[in-house]
Amino acid sequence: MRLGVLTSGGDCAGLNAVIRAVVRRADTYGFQVVGIHKGTHGLLTRPVEAVPITSADVSGLVGRGGTVLETTNKGDPFAYPDGNGGLIDRSADIGNGYHELGLDALIGIGGDGSLAILDRLARRGGWNLVGIPKTIDNDVGHTETAIGFASAVAVATEALDRLDVTAASHSRVMVLEVMGRDAGHVALHAGIAGGAHVILIPEIEYDIDTVCSYLERRRSRGHNHSLVVCAEAIKEPAGDRRLNTLAQGERRYGGVGERIAEAIAMRTGAETRVTVLGHVQRGGSPVAADRVLASAFGVAAVDLCAEHRFGRMVAWQHRRVIDLPIEDAIGSYQAVELDDTMVTTARGLGITFGDT
Repeated sequence: MRLGVLTSGGDCAGLNAVIRAVVRRADTYGFQVVGIHKGTHGLLTRPVEAVPITSADVSGLVGRGGTVLETTNKGDPFAYPDGNGGLIDRSADIGNGYHELGLDALIGIGGDGSLAILDRLARRGGWNLVGIPKTIDNDVGHTETAIGFASAVAVATEALDRLDVTAASHSRVMVLEVMGRDAGHVALHAGIAGGAHVILIPEIEYDIDTVCSYLERRRSRGHNHSLVVCAEAIKEPAGDRRLNTLAQGERRYGGVGERIAEAIAMRTGAETRVTVLGHVQRGGSPVAADRVLASAFGVAAVDLCAEHRFGRMVAWQHRRVIDLPIEDAIGSYQAVELDDTMVTTARGLGITFGDT
């Protein structure tokens, strides 16, 4: 078989470990692997931006961050900019790129949005697809974890560890803003692991006065500092979500940490400081858990190709790799649930979500 592999959507730690696993497993079958550059954009160019990848090419990649194939999270192929201010459907061009490469199947590594687009392209273009979930948000349905999540949590946890000692040194309230789009998994897990006192996530509506009352109670009990971790998509104290418009017209979350810190300072008189991790959570070397998960997913994806079981996504459930229809996975968004074990754990530790 001749397999294509691409990374799509935002980068994260562990992508290169997947590419390595795909190539090495394919080698045991005698399959050829072609790496496609810049996600689906590589399939749009002529000639197609792709190169053969061998086991020798992936040596040493398991611990390298980012993606050697590059990626993109811009340009919907079904509504692609035509250069004149309009949009055109270029899905057929991508399908032609797949067929020009002579591929028997494509392994796509992406989040829910990327996998949805790839699944639609495969169905329309008549080609075979196997999906691998990656996202620091951990919001892809039917998988307990996705590539990149553990590393993002580790970075945020280390940030909290570092902020804790400087907060104690200066009697401050430190606010850490983390990524997570519309899901609060990173904030929740890092908040527990990093000893945060307040965790604010999109799924649980908070009241800023409740947060401040909690912080004042801590201070009255002799605690001279506090840690607050908030997801970028929570509402501002005024009730709106913080969206910034970029130069290209794209709108992204960011800046809510500043508003939270300002509100705390005004209501409590506490000295506050803000740290916004941003893309630091997506870069750097993957932690061991992501390297292992990436390896297991890469091997399983190639095995599905060998079995001609296409239209499937690999996932992690009950300590093992399973597979399911891609449409089932992307049709089930995995936000933090109110009865999530980690929510119960945080409350049991005395952490507040600002709701009680």
